[in-house]
Amino acid sequence: MSVVYLNFNGQLVAEHENIANIENRALRYGDGVFETMLWKDGDIRFIDFHLERLQKSLQLLQFEEFTKFDTFFLRSKVEELVRKNNMVGQQVRVRMIVYRSGGGVYAPESNRPIYTLQVTRIPTSLRDKKLGLIVDVYSTFKKPYSELSHLKSNNALVYVMAGIYKKKFAYDEVFLLNQEGFLCEALYANIFVYYEKTLYTPALTEGCVEGVMRRVVMDMAKDEGIPVVEAQIHPDIMKEADEIFCTNAVQGVQWVMGYKQKRYFKRISRILQDKLQTWDYNTEES
Repeated sequence: MSVVYLNFNGQLVAEHENIANIENRALRYGDGVFETMLWKDGDIRFIDFHLERLQKSLQLLQFEEFTKFDTFFLRSKVEELVRKNNMVGQQVRVRMIVYRSGGGVYAPESNRPIYTLQVTRIPTSLRDKKLGLIVDVYSTFKKPYSELSHLKSNNALVYVMAGIYKKKFAYDEVFLLNQEGFLCEALYANIFVYYEKTLYTPALTEGCVEGVMRRVVMDMAKDEGIPVVEAQIHPDIMKEADEIFCTNAVQGVQWVMGYKQKRYFKRISRILQDKLQTWDYNTEES
């Protein structure tokens, strides 16, 4: 079996090697953030949006040297890792974790960043999935919201518990609620609901992650003349909605086929799926 490599803070090491010790702040406190990206056609899709979010997150968490994670840095490091793992010409999921270095208890001894980069081939079944998702609402634990809620944080216990529920009942995806009981996001994605000729998505104030594909889809919808509203959304809308879909940076736009006995159309999501194939912010944004 061939060796798979990752990048640990600038060094290429085999994935099976130990790279964390007991002082690791990501392990001890979840003290960091991550980005999940798509490597496609020799580059990271929407790389500028990912880096903008990453730098804003690190700055908010008072990391030093956060500006070193720029376009040249990320693109070159990922390309190096893709080549090392013989994945050139393939679609690849890229996961980058940035956490605080050094020891300390809750008060860290250092604010310097350490990063890891990991690349994984995307299975054909994932890229070519034709059927829509069957979803449910997970309500046992709700996601609290604050100024930190929109970060892709290494703190993920609510998602883990939702993931256990999803696996137990064999759903394709589950929707999380915020602390007030309103729709927040999906386990792996942001949520969009098409109802009465308007596209709704939970506002960032509702506790959802500020997704890159969420941003892209909102802009594409507006370009198509589809009204988009960021709102507080009660889960009961799922019984009345015409269409629901999920978005994330790797899978793009995923149509939801059903929730309980309810079945949904696939008109808006198909328009956006097609548009995403050629959407280029180099030409769309000034």
